[in-house]
This record gives sequence, C-alpha cells and structure tokens, in this order.
Amino acid sequence: MQAFFTLLSKIDKDQFSPFYLLSGTESYYIDSVLTALTSKLVDEASRDFDYTLFFGKEAQASEIIETAKRYPMMSKFNVVVVKEAQQLPPAAFDELAAYAAQPTQQSIVVLCHMHKAFDKRKKLYKAVENAGEVLTVKPLYDNQIPQWISQHAKSMQLDLTPTAVELLSTYVGANLSRLSSELKKLKLVAQPGETLDGHAIEKYVGISKVFNSFELQKAIGLGNFSLAFQIVQYLTRNAKANPLVLVLSSLHSYFQKLLLLKGVSNPKNAASAIGVSPYFLKEYEAAAKRFNMRQITTAMSCIFEADLKSKGINSVNSGSEEILETLLLKLFTL
Repeated sequence: MQAFFTLLSKIDKDQFSPFYLLSGTESYYIDSVLTALTSKLVDEASRDFDYTLFFGKEAQASEIIETAKRYPMMSKFNVVVVKEAQQLPPAAFDELAAYAAQPTQQSIVVLCHMHKAFDKRKKLYKAVENAGEVLTVKPLYDNQIPQWISQHAKSMQLDLTPTAVELLSTYVGANLSRLSSELKKLKLVAQPGETLDGHAIEKYVGISKVFNSFELQKAIGLGNFSLAFQIVQYLTRNAKANPLVLVLSSLHSYFQKLLLLKGVSNPKNAASAIGVSPYFLKEYEAAAKRFNMRQITTAMSCIFEADLKSKGINSVNSGSEEILETLLLKLFTL
C-alpha cells in the first residue's frame, strides 16, 4: 500500500520512469497509477501523435517495442500503454525484457498485467526493477482498510474523524473504487479546514450514524440487545443500502479482531495489531472481556452458518430479517 502512495507521489512531482510494470489482483491501484500517468503526460493536442494504446490479446511484442522506440513529435514523452498484458504470449515478455533493459528515455511504457501478480522470476520483472518502476498489488485485509482510507483522505487534503473513517470502512468494505468515489464526493462538499465527522458521513454518503453495521457490532460487543435489535430492524428494512453479505462480513471481521486482541501480549501494540484506531480500542477491549475464547469462536461459527443460509445452503427461503434476528439471538445467548 505504501509503495502505491510513493509511486503516486513521484508521478505528481514529475519524476517519471521509462518503464512501468503494474500487476496484481486489485485493479484499483493499477487503474489509479495509469490515470495519474496519462493525466500528466497526455493531452488532447498530442494524443494522436505521442500516445499509443495496445491490448494484450491483440498486440505483438515487436509492435510494442517498435512504437516505444519512436521519438515524441509534440510532447516531451512518447507514451505507450499495454492493457490486459497478461494476455500477451509468454515469449513476448522476454522480448520486452530486452527492451526494458535499455529503454528509450524519451518514451514511457506502461504494462498493466491484471488479475494476478507478475512472476518475479521473469527477465522482464528484473529488467524493469533495475530500469523502471514495479508495482505489485493485492486486495487489502479488513484491518488495513481504515489505514487506507486515512492515507487516501490525507493525500486529498481531506480531514476525517476516526468515527468517519470507521463508518466508511465498515459500510463500504474493501471496494477501493467505491471508497475512492465516496472520498471524492466528500472532497467536493468539504469546506476549507473542515473536519468531517459521522454527521457528514450520514449526510453526504448516506450512512446512518446510529443504525449501521459498525454500531451493530458495538451494541453486540457491549451487550446492548435492545439497540442491536433496533439496528437489525433498520438494516433489513433498508437492505438495498445494507446488503446482508456486508453486514455478516462486518460482524465476522469484528469477532476476528476480538480474537486477535485476546492474543496481544503488549497493550501498546493492541490497536495496530487488530487494525483499529486507538480511539476505538477501549470499546474492543470491553467486548473482549465480555466474551471468552470459546464464545468468540462459536460466534464466528454462527456468523458463517448465517452466511451459508443467506446463500440458500442448509436453509429454505430464509429472508435477511429472519437470518439476522436468529443470529442476533444466538450471539446474545453464547
């Protein structure tokens, strides 16, 4: 994740490399770097002369290399982009490696290898590592999402409270494209110097600051059945905005964090170990005291069972409301 922000920072400062090898299973990062590069390097006046787009399924390595060796006509750089590079034939990567070892300095080649990490043993990987920029990305773990939101918000000069970050993390999850979209929306409405809190998230993103997955897990953790039941009723009445799969995923992640907290030996590292803001640590510690290890693992099993029921496994026509209410009763009678 840090490598991604470092690379964006370099591009923002006009520190370009002649070859970029972008690969991995999280398309958001690859798309973001490509957008940052083309925004800086390509304009409408030069697009027809100094920008070429290839697709791996149709392209040949010799054609890509020949284009990359051309000098720019109207811009400082000749930009060559290869999308879906994973569809290039294996031999093409060796040909590109020979070019990447001695790339044309007036050209910038961007290879977008989607859906899987590029093989580090390949000659091309090593050549670009020496002469260009390599970025390998993968989806975030649940405990990394709040940090990603905070860093991304900071890069946009957007100030969010811990509650706002946690609400976005719980509500949107690891969908980075959507998270980025919501942050852009907040950036448009934020006043200079304004700190956006839970009220702002409720108003502009459409998440209720009282009735959401984050408040549901908190009510369960602190043993407040009445509030938890009210939240479940709200979530099921607004199922389109609160898909059952996301609610269950949030609860499972919550109990995973409680389990991790049980194993933390150094209290100073507790917040980072479970991936939450220190602002919320006391709430997690209170919940961890309320549940023992057996109850936590049983809770995770109950959530997994509810998830199976939501997919029609071991269940006959169970609706979201019935599944969540049954789960809630089980969690309060562990």
